[in-house]
Amino acid sequence: MNDIAAIKQPVLAEFQQFESAFADAFESDNHTLKEVYVYVLNNVGKQVRPLLTLLCSQICGGITDTTIQAGVALELMHTASLLHDDVIDEAEQRRGKPSVHSRWGNKAAILSGDYLLASSFLVSTTINHPQIWRILASVGKQLAVGELLQQDSTITVENQWSEANYFDVINNKTAQLFAACCQIGALGANAPKTQVLAMKEFGQNIGLIFQIKDDIFDYFDSAEIGKPTGNDLKEGKITLPLLHALSQVSEDESNAMMNNIRKVFLEHNESLIPTIQKFARSNGGIRYAEEQMDLFHQKALDALSIFEESKEKASLLATLQFVSDRTY
Repeated sequence: MNDIAAIKQPVLAEFQQFESAFADAFESDNHTLKEVYVYVLNNVGKQVRPLLTLLCSQICGGITDTTIQAGVALELMHTASLLHDDVIDEAEQRRGKPSVHSRWGNKAAILSGDYLLASSFLVSTTINHPQIWRILASVGKQLAVGELLQQDSTITVENQWSEANYFDVINNKTAQLFAACCQIGALGANAPKTQVLAMKEFGQNIGLIFQIKDDIFDYFDSAEIGKPTGNDLKEGKITLPLLHALSQVSEDESNAMMNNIRKVFLEHNESLIPTIQKFARSNGGIRYAEEQMDLFHQKALDALSIFEESKEKASLLATLQFVSDRTY
């Protein structure tokens, strides 16, 4: 079981309910919003997060309407954050296609994201579960904090780029969202506290793996990955592979490479990107990042160990493997 279609099978009917409710939340009479949302819904990606919510709920006792509505609210919030992030990062593409802001402009992208956030709040009013409300609100705050931390961690801000700071950023921007998806799945099934905590732990670790894998992709040639790479370097972000590589060389070599990174970011000298990518690969950056992924992979496995074998557990394990092994 190594593809999303097979992983979905234990919750296929419920996933279709989620998709329907998710699409309904995009409804609007405004012409621009209609255009944007048709485009967004046609490019939603694998939707691993809501799939995790449903699988975690099913293994903890069964999927309820609360599960589906909470999954919709969370995915709306996540989608809104992507629209906003692309504006902040000036990203021209999202999943290999033009981003909303590059097609409709910054104002439309921001306002469309705001509308989705309001839709998320509206869906939340149908959920009679205060703990889920708190998780949803907390995730919204953490996404903003993660983005601000990342903005404060570019090459132009001295002494802010470190491994500890990197993990702080990805924990807020990515891992806590995955943790929330899995946690609200368990809560939607009225699971006992031990299972809720196990699911939160599982989600957090799979989220860390997801982001590190994304960051690894940035240090390969775009032809190998099948999508543009070097984007983090263009935005002045120093992620885990490069952080480790810089720590493995002499101070002079590190300073010289830092100057190259600054030229990419400040002078838009993209011709230096292959040199920096090769530096990260040659000095153990990819290997170290993969070792960190392996540690989080084991923690995710440990979190699932309290659950008996089942189709749902097999799908959760397959999702973990999919996130770890994906090549795009």
